[in-house]
Amino acid sequence: MTMHKAVQVRVDAMLEDLRTLVETESPSRDLDALTASAKAVAAILENRLGGRAALVESEAGPHVHWAGGGDPAVLILGHHDTVFPLGTLERRPFMVEDGHATGPGVFDMLGGLVQAVHGVASLDDRSGVEILVTADEEVGSGASRALLEERALACGAVLVLEGAAEGGALKTGRKGCGTFRIAIAGRASHAGLEPAAGVNALIEAAHQVLDIAALGRPGIGTTVTPTVASAGTLDNVVPAEATVIVDVRVETADEKERIESAFAALTPHLDEAQITVQGAVSRPPMPESASATLFAVAQQLLPDLESTAVGGGSDGNFTAALGVPTLDGLGAVGGGAHADHEYLVVDAMTERANLVAGLVNAIQHKEPNEKS
Repeated sequence: MTMHKAVQVRVDAMLEDLRTLVETESPSRDLDALTASAKAVAAILENRLGGRAALVESEAGPHVHWAGGGDPAVLILGHHDTVFPLGTLERRPFMVEDGHATGPGVFDMLGGLVQAVHGVASLDDRSGVEILVTADEEVGSGASRALLEERALACGAVLVLEGAAEGGALKTGRKGCGTFRIAIAGRASHAGLEPAAGVNALIEAAHQVLDIAALGRPGIGTTVTPTVASAGTLDNVVPAEATVIVDVRVETADEKERIESAFAALTPHLDEAQITVQGAVSRPPMPESASATLFAVAQQLLPDLESTAVGGGSDGNFTAALGVPTLDGLGAVGGGAHADHEYLVVDAMTERANLVAGLVNAIQHKEPNEKS
C-alpha cells in the first residue's frame, strides 16, 4: 500500500484556506463569531469538494456537516471553535515565515481541517465520506456529542484532525478527562469579635483539597489536580463560602468509576459545613486498542509514522468509547496548542493531507470481511 496521490495537493491553496479560517476568529461560546466561522468552513468545503455543506444549529453555535453521498463509511471529525478571544488576531496575525504558519488556531485545529479537506479533494471517489466540524469541542462538546456519536456509529470509522503529537506522531490513546466543582457553605461571623461563631468555609476547603489530591494514582495514569480556588469576602469576616475546581485525568473506565464515586462520597470535616459536588469524567478514556486497525493502515502508508498516548481529551474519546475505530492526531504537525507560540509546519501539510486521503481510500475499499 502506498500513499494515495490522485491529484497533487497544493500548499499555496491550503495556506489560502488556512488564512481565511484563522482570520475569521471563532472563540468558543461567541455565537456571532462562530456563525461567521461556520459559514467560512462551509464555503471552503463546498468550494473544494462540491455539494452542499449544511449548518447544524445548536445552542453552542453552528456545526458544519458535509457528506459525499453513498453509504457512510468514514467520518472526518474536527472543530472550528478556538480558545482565543476576539482581538487575538490583531495582536498575533496570520503569518507564514521560516517554514511555519502562525496565528490563533493554526495548530488547534484549523490547519488539520484544511489538510483534511484538500486530502479528500484529491480523491476521485468521495462517496461514503462525511466531514463534521463542530462548534464546541474546546468547551466540552455538550451541544455536539449526540450528533458526532450518531455520525460515528453510522460511518463505522473516525479520523480525528486534532494536531499531531510531538514529532508528528499520531495519537492512538487519550486519557478520559473531566472537571469537578466543589462548593462549600459555611457561616460568616466577625473574625475579631466572634470567630468561633462562624463556620470557616476556607478551612473546610483546605481539608477538601487535601482529601481530593490524595485520590490521584499517578502510577496508573490517574491525576487529580485542584486548579482553582476562591473563598471569602473581607479580611475581617470568617468566610461563609468557598469553591474548589479540580481537573481529573484517567486511563481506564474502572478509574473513571472510582473517581466519580469518591467525589460523590466527599463529606465535610467541620461541624455545620456543607459541601456540594458537581461534575464528572465527561470524556471517557480512549484506549489504544480503538486505533490499532487504523494506525496499522497509516503505517503502511507512512512506514516511519509513530504513535503515542496523550493526556488531553478530544471528541475521539467519545467515538472510541462507542467501539468505533478511531485514529486521532491526524491534523497539523506543529505545536503550542492554546499558547501564543502556536505554529504549524508548512512542509508537513502535503504529506498529512495525502495521509488522510490514503486512509479514506483504504477505508472506502475495505472488503466486507475486513470490517473492524
